Amino acid sequence: MTAVIEARELTKTYRHVTALDAVSFDIEADTIYGVLGRNGAGKTTAMSLMTAQNLPTSGSVRVFGQDPYENARVLRRMCFVREGQKYPDDATARHALAAARLCFPRWDQDFADRLVEDFRLPLRRTIKKLSRGQLSAVGVVIGLASRAEITFFDEPYLGLDAVARQLFYDHLMADYAEHPRTILLSSHLIDEIADLIERVLVIEDGRILLDSSTDEARALATSIVGDADAVAAVTGGREVIDRQSLGRVAAVTVLGALDDAERRRVAAAGLDLSPVSLQQLIVRMTQRGASAAHPAPAEPDVERTIR
Repeated sequence: MTAVIEARELTKTYRHVTALDAVSFDIEADTIYGVLGRNGAGKTTAMSLMTAQNLPTSGSVRVFGQDPYENARVLRRMCFVREGQKYPDDATARHALAAARLCFPRWDQDFADRLVEDFRLPLRRTIKKLSRGQLSAVGVVIGLASRAEITFFDEPYLGLDAVARQLFYDHLMADYAEHPRTILLSSHLIDEIADLIERVLVIEDGRILLDSSTDEARALATSIVGDADAVAAVTGGREVIDRQSLGRVAAVTVLGALDDAERRRVAAAGLDLSPVSLQQLIVRMTQRGASAAHPAPAEPDVERTIR
């Protein structure tokens, strides 16, 4: 695949805080990415650098093979929609959409009109009087109708209720199928977007924790459930990222796919294999990464017991 964004040794520091620490990655053309991680992990900083909203402390970003900073030819091909976008006090939703229409050469007004109707967006109301959900809808309409070659959604849809979020996902996938482009979704609602995204970029403490296809990510872990002693026997030597128990029953999540011999041992021991959702995997991996970066006082492999 062709890389539309190339980041190399990208670093951003704010006084004594390192928001991004020498990260390198490529963003492929015509692919939907999930940019995932906890609050403060560096997701928004990475997006701000990729869209030239901020300057790196060191390292480089190339977009369409060019430096994006103060480069109108590159910037007009990208759309960055972020939570809490600021607008002039007297601006209405109609003003925001009219300005967006001027900024994006691939803007589709008919599509924008359909989205406004579907999201029930009051165009004449000033943005400062919109509800949080309506403000989120403004960003969603702009991000989708722009049809920018690279579109960033930095959690602008968190204000939407469940019905409106599903409407966003449906419109996104239908329009992406007809007009492929590169889309980056930053979200904490991982299970909701898991079936939308094709690749995951997980950031933790300013570093890349995972950069892979969604299918490869899902194959990274397996949960083995059953008698605690039998589970311990088949998981010995494996890297464990989660361990739970209820009486004599244990559920242990291990990194890596099981080979045929291991699967036969699991079946022979009467144990069950349980898939690990993308959200579970990323939560466990980020917890594991945080523990490695900030180790607790000596207390080997504390087992969480469900009561």
